[in-house]
Amino acid sequence: MFIPLHDTNPLKRIRYQYVTVALIVLNVALYTIFETGWFIPLDEENTAAFAVIPAKLMAGGPVSGSMFATGAFPLPERFTLITYMFIHGSWIHLLGNMLFLWVFGDNVEDAMGHWRFILFFVLCGTAASLLHAVIDPTSHRPLIGASGGVSGVVAAYLILYPRVRIWALFLNGIPLKLPAYWAIGFWFLLQFASAFFSSDDGVGWFAHLGGFVAGAVLIPLMRHRYDPLLARVAAREAQAPR
Repeated sequence: MFIPLHDTNPLKRIRYQYVTVALIVLNVALYTIFETGWFIPLDEENTAAFAVIPAKLMAGGPVSGSMFATGAFPLPERFTLITYMFIHGSWIHLLGNMLFLWVFGDNVEDAMGHWRFILFFVLCGTAASLLHAVIDPTSHRPLIGASGGVSGVVAAYLILYPRVRIWALFLNGIPLKLPAYWAIGFWFLLQFASAFFSSDDGVGWFAHLGGFVAGAVLIPLMRHRYDPLLARVAAREAQAPR
């Protein structure tokens, strides 16, 4: 278990993490709407409509089984590569993803700017769902949640700020303050081991790995131009005693 709580990494380029907060608010709002049944109930049909279902995605064609697919608004299955990121199955699922996004998202947004961060998040989430579908192309189990996009954010944070110290809960809730490369490295090993050895097929472990790899590949391309001065300041702040 790894639950991030707080990092010691102030913003340097942007005044506020507007996109990170907007993504959190949007996810919470959509979950509340679905959970309460107001406007759209989060039943099996509507979950399937917005989720990535590998067997349907690989086959192509329109989604099926919801008021949106069978009514006046047919949606191609490929649209679920984005919609699945904003649907969560429980409060625990939602809060876990949003906590990771809150701790790590602001500094990644700071490193690339607001608009690039939106694109980065969507691309990582899309790559995550595609890997999930390729690994198990006949699966009819719905993939939902922001984990793929969040995993990309975590990878970007690791590359940008490997020595920044993070407060987190490890294993059975042990609070520790560790450099990002230790904390996130531990989290990645859990994802990797679970993807290949876990019997819990209710979690999209390969989606986590796909998002992580996408984030690592994209961050050098999407971050702001390297600034030696900012890099030295960040290094001094990361190594300063707290």
